[in-house]
Amino acid sequence: MNITIVGAGLGGLALARVLHLNGINAVVYERESSRGARGQGGMLDLHTATGQRALREAGLIDGFHAIARGEGQDMRLLEPDGTLLLQEDTPDDAPLERPEVDRADLRDLLLDSLPEHAVRWGHAFESAGNGVLHFDGRSSAAYDLLVGADGANSRVRALLTDARPAHIGQNVVELCISDIDRAYPDLAAMVGRGNYWVFGDGKSLAAQRNGDGCVRVGLNFYNTGEDWFATSGIPFDDPAATRAWLIEEFSGWDARFTALIAACDDTIAPRSLTTLPIGLTWPSTPGVTLLGDAAHLMPPVGQGANMALLDGALLGLALAAHPDDFPTAVEEYEREMFERTSAAGRMSARMQEMLTLPDASQRLLAFFQPS
Repeated sequence: MNITIVGAGLGGLALARVLHLNGINAVVYERESSRGARGQGGMLDLHTATGQRALREAGLIDGFHAIARGEGQDMRLLEPDGTLLLQEDTPDDAPLERPEVDRADLRDLLLDSLPEHAVRWGHAFESAGNGVLHFDGRSSAAYDLLVGADGANSRVRALLTDARPAHIGQNVVELCISDIDRAYPDLAAMVGRGNYWVFGDGKSLAAQRNGDGCVRVGLNFYNTGEDWFATSGIPFDDPAATRAWLIEEFSGWDARFTALIAACDDTIAPRSLTTLPIGLTWPSTPGVTLLGDAAHLMPPVGQGANMALLDGALLGLALAAHPDDFPTAVEEYEREMFERTSAAGRMSARMQEMLTLPDASQRLLAFFQPS
């Protein structure tokens, strides 16, 4: 029986790993040319009951503890005028309930746990039918079960549902400060070891320390349209001019925050945020299923990667429990996944809505320090 996974993200690799542990072969097809073909993004906080549970099922929890950053749980929350509302510093002996981990390190942990040829790079999924996958019209592969783990813009999803991601009214400009401790020690001390958030005026600044010594900065613009980048006038072809535009946009904020923007290098990326409908389901279909963002794309407030990892682990366990009955395994997996991720999606939507409100910083303070 051929189990084929499209997408070598965290969820697809977790599935492949759990299947491997249970003596079931699977092949992962990935459109990227190699594991280092592009950057994997910033930090993730893995929760005990979801992402860390998946890594336990995958036999990788010790490896995770070796790369996790407990100090990444530190948090600072401020107002645009520089008022510090909340500072939480993680004790060295604190339990790893939601530690941060570099996405690239976590992906490498999963990749290194698989047989050498379990991932086939440079295979961009094009279509599937009658038990055959086609890649860019150049090659094909047979499958008995096809798992779409191919992310927000999944092509496999169309085999099960007409649902498509929709813009949520938020656009982000992502920037980076490399080697911040050496180049900008004062800014490094300001940001600290974990997350640094400022909310106000329909915008936010989020800075996050990464394990490689850089700080990733996300400038979020709420209640903006899908065409905002095209109409805003941001000169993305000129990094220096882009920084100047952004500094002007945040000119009423404390000078330390605009200094943080000015310190960013020329790696600048615009990103429009989309989600799938909360509670999306589809009739269980023999031979095809989805996991991760392909199945339940949510706002980026801490649930997506955790859900994807757990999807992969639980689907792997269901297939191991029914090795000769894939339809039953998939139906059991989907029933649990729909319920679990619908709840996570509703919670993520509430958090996302809170971030868009004028008093977002005060609401976050109440969320993290309930009376």
